[in-house]
Amino acid sequence: MEHTYRLVISCPDRVGIVAKVSNFLSTYNGWITEASHHADTHSGWFFMRHEIKASSIPFGLDQFRAAFEPIAREFSMDWHIADSARPKKVILMCSKESHCVADLLHRWHSGEINAEIVAVISNHEDLRRMVEWHDIPYYCLPVNQNNRDEAFGEIDRLIEHHETDVVVLARYMQILPASLCEKYAGKIINIHHSFLPSFAGARPYHQAYSRGVKLIGATCHYVTQDLDEGPIIEQDVIRISHSDSIEDMVRLGKDVEKSVLSRGLRAHIEDRVITYENKTVVFD
Repeated sequence: MEHTYRLVISCPDRVGIVAKVSNFLSTYNGWITEASHHADTHSGWFFMRHEIKASSIPFGLDQFRAAFEPIAREFSMDWHIADSARPKKVILMCSKESHCVADLLHRWHSGEINAEIVAVISNHEDLRRMVEWHDIPYYCLPVNQNNRDEAFGEIDRLIEHHETDVVVLARYMQILPASLCEKYAGKIINIHHSFLPSFAGARPYHQAYSRGVKLIGATCHYVTQDLDEGPIIEQDVIRISHSDSIEDMVRLGKDVEKSVLSRGLRAHIEDRVITYENKTVVFD
């Protein structure tokens, strides 16, 4: 993977944004390898993402930030720049189901995901051996009505201890407290089946089977205090028919869940996602 800097910007839309940024980069011989722009005419906001060859810029990120700050102020930009050579630190959280964790561990192990999985946190012991085979720390923190504050306090401590950039709820079957959702806004990703708000609760595929649904799918989104209503990063569906059994639906549902989650995580760790209001811009 080529060493690049990723410049990500959102700001009120107006004439001259692209020209100003491009001229700034050109002044310092910045070589743009990828450029993405989007103007939202409804909200009046503009979004952009540039990848720049790190070797073409004569200084590091601290100097870049200092030099770019006057332009950011002029255009009221919400912006950041990231270094592709610094993989984001990821914590996976899971319960008993293994398909999403196993898929992400495989993609990480094979180098498909450019991130550092620093730990796995679970409320059950079931997946410990699989995780520790990868030489990744496994923390089992059971959660019940009597210890929720203590358990999630320890989870918060572990997130800070590992200097975590993003937490992935890979079928973690506990609702996070509002305090964690607020503290790590835009840094916690969840995956769930896309029947919601229909077929909520236990055994959703059994409920869907009884209604004869023809499409099943999955949604990857950021976690907010509003359960399963955060900004959507990625979605997909798969068609089924009357001949598919409940077991077929569960199997196909797991396939689409892990695919959608891996794509959503990849977009996040590559700084391709910009959130605004309760929506996202996701650059390919």
